[in-house]
Amino acid sequence: MKIIYLYPALAVWGGVERILVDKMNYLVRQYGYEVWMITSDQGQHEVPYDIDERVHFIDLNIRFYTRFRYKLLHRLIEYRRLSRLYHNRLQKQFMLIRPDIIVCTTIQDIKSLLKIKGDIPLVVESHINFMHIDTLLHRIQMWMNNYWIGKAETVVTLTNGDAEDWRRVSNHVHVIPNLVNLNDSNQYSDCTAKRVLFVGRFEEQKNIGELISIWQQVHFKFPDWKLELYGDGTLWEKYKREADALNINIEVHKPSSEIMDVYCSCSILVLTSLFEPFGLVIPEAMSCGLPVVSYDSPYGPAGIISDGKDGYVIPMHDCQTFTERLCQLMGNETLRKEMGNSSMKSSQRFSADKIMPMWKELFEKLTSLS
Repeated sequence: MKIIYLYPALAVWGGVERILVDKMNYLVRQYGYEVWMITSDQGQHEVPYDIDERVHFIDLNIRFYTRFRYKLLHRLIEYRRLSRLYHNRLQKQFMLIRPDIIVCTTIQDIKSLLKIKGDIPLVVESHINFMHIDTLLHRIQMWMNNYWIGKAETVVTLTNGDAEDWRRVSNHVHVIPNLVNLNDSNQYSDCTAKRVLFVGRFEEQKNIGELISIWQQVHFKFPDWKLELYGDGTLWEKYKREADALNINIEVHKPSSEIMDVYCSCSILVLTSLFEPFGLVIPEAMSCGLPVVSYDSPYGPAGIISDGKDGYVIPMHDCQTFTERLCQLMGNETLRKEMGNSSMKSSQRFSADKIMPMWKELFEKLTSLS
């Protein structure tokens, strides 16, 4: 089977990037599929994760980001020009490769993609929530995108909650959770270290400012505990300065290539996201033996955490309950260890061997219908 994945660039240490690489590697190694990754903006950036040499990598050299050199009207004209160039080059690749399946992992420009794909089944793989943008302009844009997404052969979502939303625009929605790079070593957290961990992008979505506010209350009760923040993003410098100024035992780090070791050196994972399509770090941390305290952000955490068993799911923006549950775990080593043991067991449902057969079944169903 020939499968093409479309993505702008595999250039950052991100959750979607790692999942895509893991899936493509599995497809060529375990199923013997022929897999292509076609990007528009890769350029000279190195792929941050190890990609199997059997995965064909093609960059179309479009550079959509160059349109931001121009002011509004010129920028729009340049975007239209680059879009035409992209689709002309992409259509040539479709004709050369003749794939059985196309998987689009971004939701922009689906309308044009539908025109050039011909009879090839298109899978739209959603890594964002159905609707999470508040500005009117972006909402209009999202509604237009969603209309065309509904015309793809299928939409794959990460959670049942998000699937219910997508069924408003598509009659062909499948739920396939992310596969997770689980801990496969003999090293696990013993939940004794006085360290609480956050891992994620330093962006508005992750709501790190609220986490820091919660930690101010926690630090008053547990001054010997430390909050470790790992990640990168546009707000990294801002929160680094804020954490240093508060002097409440917060350390801010850049991303680590040895993130499993970081999980194992801590005792609790926390997440305060405004929205979370899946929450990749949750099962990762759980596989290392960490209980998790997270907001019930749409739609990921509640589908991963069993509240009261391997962590706590807190109503959105309920800082008081979040603080109480976190302090409860910090003050009770036995409870942390019990929840950590439950976490290790429940995380296994996201292993590649559990998730990838779902993709294989979907691909085979689509090709049998085409």
